Amino acid sequence: MDTRKPLLPDTARRTAAWCAVLLLVTGVAAVAIWLCIIFKTAVTPVLLALLGTALLGPVHRWLAARGVNRSVAAGLTCALLVAIGGGAGYIVVTAFIDTGDQIIHSLKDAGQWVVDHFGIARNTNVNDLVANARKLVEKFGASAAGGVLTGISLIGSLVATGVLALLLTFFFLRDSDRAADLAHSVAPRGTGDLVEAMGRRAFEAVEGFMRGTTFIALIDAICITVGLLILRVPGAVGLGALVFVGAYIPYLGAFISGAVAVLVALADRGVVIALWALGVVLAVQVLEGHVLQPLIQSRTVQMHPAMIMIALTAGASVAGVLGMLLAVPVCAAAFGVLGELRTRHTPDEPPSTPPSPSAPPDPSGD
Repeated sequence: MDTRKPLLPDTARRTAAWCAVLLLVTGVAAVAIWLCIIFKTAVTPVLLALLGTALLGPVHRWLAARGVNRSVAAGLTCALLVAIGGGAGYIVVTAFIDTGDQIIHSLKDAGQWVVDHFGIARNTNVNDLVANARKLVEKFGASAAGGVLTGISLIGSLVATGVLALLLTFFFLRDSDRAADLAHSVAPRGTGDLVEAMGRRAFEAVEGFMRGTTFIALIDAICITVGLLILRVPGAVGLGALVFVGAYIPYLGAFISGAVAVLVALADRGVVIALWALGVVLAVQVLEGHVLQPLIQSRTVQMHPAMIMIALTAGASVAGVLGMLLAVPVCAAAFGVLGELRTRHTPDEPPSTPPSPSAPPDPSGD
């Protein structure tokens, strides 16, 4: 009989096994991210189409349930997307064009006010800071644009990406009823149900995130715009549009858009109005955090704010602003998959009942 002791204790062997699993998962994730970066021209439209499908899926299902042909329903849904997206884009761009110079001028005045009243680097010239920031943005934008598609203009690539994403959204909506069959056909034998369940859970998480975030962003933008109009802050509509766009980047977008609104109020309306604007922004954030998010996104995957900030940082390092926009939906889908795996692999064991103290064990063992 072999009585030799193992080289490592059981705890060390378990730790090594878990480390190996973590290294394997990290390696697979790193390769997947690398492939997404290499094929970003094709991956980006697919991700945008999935977000559009998640946002407009209920509309397509509502039309299909009332007897509308699935292709016609998908076409009508995509037309609705173009109409709403184009209208919202027109409003946002028009607001920024009409009030952009005013907002920038107000921000410059607010920066000069901070320098004058707090004595921060008295030899600092705000105009020099603005010029340096503009050069930095132009340099970053040029390098980023050069890395997207060599030899093709940024506008052309954006239009091509948008058209491809719209076409993919049409096909995803039309053929969404075949997703279960596709999952069973590509999954290894015996795992079709698991793959289908994970896909449904991930898509439901993304769907809930997109619908909830859009509704919350609209309410935030309307409330802050109304508050700024009451306070007669210049560029209120443009600042409201900035709030709406920034709401798709959790926490960071709300902080930046709120700070811009307060600084504009400070520069043009003084300290008192700036404090009132700060109160409006904080009141809207409290309404969002304590009422809207628990009420609207109660059935979606909830992530800790620290996890969201880590996801935003990772997304920004991988794909810039686009990565920040896609980071939270991707993490929501990943958490949905993990939740499904945990539900399926957690044994349903009944709670153990402790022995009754009034019935001591029989010493005879019978």
